[in-house]
Amino acid sequence: MFVIFESCCIYGCSHYEAYLASGATLTRRASPRPRCKLDLAEGFVDVIELSPVTPVEKQNDDSEKTSVFSCAQSQAMRRTQRTREKIQFVTLCWFIYLEGWNDGSNGPLLPRIQKVYGVGYATVSLIFVFACVGFITGAVSNVILAERLGFGKVMVLGSLCQVLAYCIESSGPPFPAFIFAYFINGIGLALQNANSVGYVASIKENGEVKMGLLMAAYGAGALSSPLVATQFAHLPQWNLHYLTSLGIAITNTVALIIVFRLKPQGECLAEIGIVDVNNNTSEHSHLRQIVANKDVHLLAAFALLYVGAEVTIGGWTVSYVIDVRGGGPSSGYISSGFFGGLMVGRLVLLWANEKIGERLALLIYAVLAIILELIVWFVPSLVGDAVAVSVIGVLLGPMYPIAMNHTGRVLPRWLLTGAIGWIAGLGQAGSALVPFMAGAIAQNSGIKTLQPVLVGILGLMTALWVLASHGSRRPD
Repeated sequence: MFVIFESCCIYGCSHYEAYLASGATLTRRASPRPRCKLDLAEGFVDVIELSPVTPVEKQNDDSEKTSVFSCAQSQAMRRTQRTREKIQFVTLCWFIYLEGWNDGSNGPLLPRIQKVYGVGYATVSLIFVFACVGFITGAVSNVILAERLGFGKVMVLGSLCQVLAYCIESSGPPFPAFIFAYFINGIGLALQNANSVGYVASIKENGEVKMGLLMAAYGAGALSSPLVATQFAHLPQWNLHYLTSLGIAITNTVALIIVFRLKPQGECLAEIGIVDVNNNTSEHSHLRQIVANKDVHLLAAFALLYVGAEVTIGGWTVSYVIDVRGGGPSSGYISSGFFGGLMVGRLVLLWANEKIGERLALLIYAVLAIILELIVWFVPSLVGDAVAVSVIGVLLGPMYPIAMNHTGRVLPRWLLTGAIGWIAGLGQAGSALVPFMAGAIAQNSGIKTLQPVLVGILGLMTALWVLASHGSRRPD
């Protein structure tokens, strides 16, 4: 049997060599695979093993399906992030609205507060002094609290301070307790303002527009509150106006808890697709860096004078019009006109800021505002003064958002919240310090001194902007 097999092998090999010698071509077929021809050289045999191959078209199709699925996932995630960003932004705008509501209420209520408590210009100005101390306390505390407690908890803490303050004010307490409530309210406003503005400054996409809209919410609150406060000022229970403020403050607290859920800023920003920059330094290191930064102090001084001028115009102009121009009880609506102009300016002048540059735009607005203040000073017209004050509001409107945008451009991101807290805190301190100064001067020399005081403040503010706006861009 083995002999037969060996014979067959010898016979097959010899026959195969003879076949190759004749120059023939060997064709090997594999079914069901495609036909494959081989040219075999003399004296060489190549052995080939064929295996199934996935068609290129099918590979491309699978790759395209994976790519489409990944793209759809990415788009769905981005839509979710955009929705969350809008909800967060609206929530912050609601607080800024409350802040404007708070500041806009003072003007129409000041004459009634003076009458109820039997105090003069200087004494009633203690409202602004206590608010000033509260703002500064909140601004300094925020640098440390923002690091230890985090964004979400600090925002809720600030909102609870406001709830407590409005509870005290709405009860119509003795004057010392009434002004102490302004101190508590000042702390709450400073904590929330610093974190809100810092949060929006961290948003890269359309940052300037979002900052303008955020500050427009302040104008909307300051526009609407005098309309309500003027009505309450004529009622026996004038202090019930603060119940409306309390209602808004409670809704603000609830919204902050639901939307931000007491989370740190980094986690909240991550939910909208923004990576928060953290340099892992302590709050004491942050405080040292902020104190050592020249740009921070220039911008803080600018904010102090700007916010001070803004609140002084919105607050004391009503008393000026009543006492100097002979206006009636409805003069409180002039305050609404000013804050309405403030809101309109922050929206309508966005295109102008972009077209001519924010630095130059602010200088132009400041010069025009000074000219209009001179008109209010020297032209004894009740209607003319009301119109001029409204236009001044339009011109002053974009200034604070421009300053905050500039802060976001020149300071490192890890210092933004603390630095903006200090800048905004001093700005809010200005909203107390400058009106108090104007009231103290009016106590000695009459309310007619309001306009020269405002012209001087606006001039000094313009000079500070010239110095502050030359800051270099941040390194990150």
